[in-house]
Formats: sequence, C-alpha cells, structure tokens
Amino acid sequence: MRLSKLNIKKISLNDVLENYSGQDILMKIGELYQFESGIYGYGNIWTKMERIVEDIIIDELDKVGCIQVEFPKLQPKKIWDQSDRWNLYTKEADIMFTLDNNLGTYGLAPTAEECATIFGANRLLSYKNLPATYYQIGEKFRKEIRTRGYLFRPRTFVMMDAYSFDKNEEDMNKTYQLMHKAYLNIFKRLGIDIIATVSDNGTMGGKVSEEFQAITSLGEDIILYDDSKKIGINKEVLDFPNKDEYLSQLGIDDLHNMKEYHAVELGNNFQLGTKYSESMKLYYKDENGEDKPYYMGCYGIGLGRIIATIIENNVLKEDGKIKGFSLPVAIAPYKIQIVYKEDKEPIATSLYQDLLDHGIKAILDDRTGYALGSKIKDSYILGTPYVAIIGNKSDGENIEIEETKTGNKFQLSVNEISDFLNKKVKEQIK
Repeated sequence: MRLSKLNIKKISLNDVLENYSGQDILMKIGELYQFESGIYGYGNIWTKMERIVEDIIIDELDKVGCIQVEFPKLQPKKIWDQSDRWNLYTKEADIMFTLDNNLGTYGLAPTAEECATIFGANRLLSYKNLPATYYQIGEKFRKEIRTRGYLFRPRTFVMMDAYSFDKNEEDMNKTYQLMHKAYLNIFKRLGIDIIATVSDNGTMGGKVSEEFQAITSLGEDIILYDDSKKIGINKEVLDFPNKDEYLSQLGIDDLHNMKEYHAVELGNNFQLGTKYSESMKLYYKDENGEDKPYYMGCYGIGLGRIIATIIENNVLKEDGKIKGFSLPVAIAPYKIQIVYKEDKEPIATSLYQDLLDHGIKAILDDRTGYALGSKIKDSYILGTPYVAIIGNKSDGENIEIEETKTGNKFQLSVNEISDFLNKKVKEQIK
C-alpha cells in the first residue's frame, strides 16, 4: 500500500490517551471513526486485521468439522417469542434494539440462539444427522448503556457465534470440549495468552459456561487464577448464592492460592442443554422414531475485542511517553514500512515491488514534503512490526531494518528481506 493513498491525519502523540492509547491513535489519524458513542467505522488497518483474525478462526473451526453459515441480523419478534426471551431482551435486560413498522416488530440480533435452533431443526431431522455445529461471523447489536474503551465495549461489533446440536448430554460435553480446544488453538495462533475461567450463564441459560480471558491492565473483569493448577474463575462468581457449586466444579477449596488479574473477556462458551429445543418445541427423531430435544451449546468470540486487545497490549512507550504500537508480525496486515529520503525513491520503489512480488504486504511511505525523521516517527502509529530505513548511506544493496517493538536495528540485503519476514511469521505462528 502506498501511504499517500491512506490519507492519515497528522497528529501529536502528546494528545493521545494514556489508556486505550493504540485505539486512540487510530481514532486520531482517522483509521477509526466514531459516528456516535459505541458506533464506529473502520479504516484499512483495522479491517485488514479483522480479515486475518477471521481467517484464523475459520481455519481452526473448519478443522474440527464446524460448518460456516449466515443468519439474519434483522430477526422477527415471533421467533424470540418461541423461546420466551423477547421480554427478557427488550424489557428486563434491555439488550436488544427493536424496530416497529407496518411490516411487524423486529429486533437487531444481539445473538442468534433462536435463529440457529430453527435453522438446525430444519436440517437435522434425524439422529443420523447429529452431531452438527454451525457458525457465522458478522455484526451484532447491543444496547450498551455504558460504552467504554472504544472497541472493548461498543454497541455494534463483529462476533463469531457457533451453535452445536447433539443427541444427548454426553455428546454435548464432547462437542463442548472439542470447541474448548479449538478456542485455545485460535488464541495461540493470535499470540494471546488466554485463561479459561468458570463464569455465569447470564441470559443464555444452561448449566455450564466458561470465559476465555486475556490478561490486560485495561480489562474491566477481575479473575482469580491458580498458576500451579492452571484453573481460574471470574471474581463475580464469589457474589453468587451458589458460589460453592461453581468452585466445586473446579475442585477449588482454597482461594488464597489464586492470584488476582485484570482481564478482558474475548470468548464465551455455554452448554445450553435442551433449553431452546424444548421451549421452541423443535426435535429430532431418535433410533426408535421418537421425538427428542436437541442438546445444544453456543460459542462466541469477539473479533473487535481481540484486535483491541492485541493493539493495546503492544503499545510502544519511550521515556514514559506514547510512541505508537507494534503489532505481532503474524497478525500485522503490513509486515514492514519503507521510509526514504526523496532522492532515494528509486531504491525504495524497487524494494517495495520486490516485497510485493514475494507476497509480502508492505507500506511504502511515498508522501512528499516529509523529512525522513518524520516518516520514521509516523511508522510507529500504523503498527508495522518492521521499518526499512533508506537514508543517505543506503547503497541500494543493503537496507537498514528496525524492529519497532524493541528498537533493534540491523542490516539486510534486498534479497534477504522477504525471506527474513516470512521466517519471522512462521516462527510466531508455531
């Protein structure tokens, strides 16, 4: 990408927020745009990161046999009446945006259990069709009263949500564990250290649920984690009347061994049991031709929160001041940014073309009227993990490379750069 086409705004990093610095930088340069509290437009950097995260999720879910589908975002009231959740989501919990017109009453999807149950029951008529898990990736809408942290808690967001169908509780547990492992693989590939914790089922129903929490100082959740036993709980569990039931699930009898961390929830899995199939009267035929309720699970991952967490956990500081952010090379949409003095344009353009020819996504800072020092500073605000610096000493054969996260600088020949970057990507995704 040629940077002149991105039209980023000139900003002062002195004005960047101390908290949520990475996202605030994207806001200030125009790569995030807030139309209203909790409602955003996404620029090139965010959108391309979203595609990378999405591809990783799709790859891991496809490996365990999940089937990608798409449910409507505009959902009729009648299907929520079938599950008896319309009043819960529109009045009691007040979560869903609703629309009334001459065609009827509708809700903008905050989740899709009702749609998924109807969709599944239409296809999974017999025990021979089970198990099955359907997933989609798309926008969700929720009436967040207290938006915060940009994409940590907005009103519209992109989510992967999956729904599993099984014959009985034992098979439902197997699917649940299969999805648990798939989630751990997803977060490992994203470079996020994750802790799975026991959690509250909330408005979803069912008996068993878990959250996938990423430790970050910006997280609004507080989790308790035992490093030796590798088990954790959301601290809110301790306020529940049935807290002992939650603790006993994990064999926790002493909270003193558990450390407290601030964290952000990136995913949540639920064992729903027969809550939806029974309430909506949707069944499959068993071996004896009798109607039996589906045992279901639902599984969610917030793509916006994942990207926000990656950005905020990789903010750069120098002498206590915000410098920018540096994305992990496997997740970065552009692996390297080329900056150059204007009289070195032929060298820079040749390197840029060579990287493209080798399948390396790069940014060429082709803006005119900018000193080399200014271009170097601006390279930190787009998250590129490496910068190729072509200054007075550049001979066209060897290029100075800076790793933006550490500030380390080294020389590589033009022919070595693409191999170096591909090697770094492979090392990070192992």
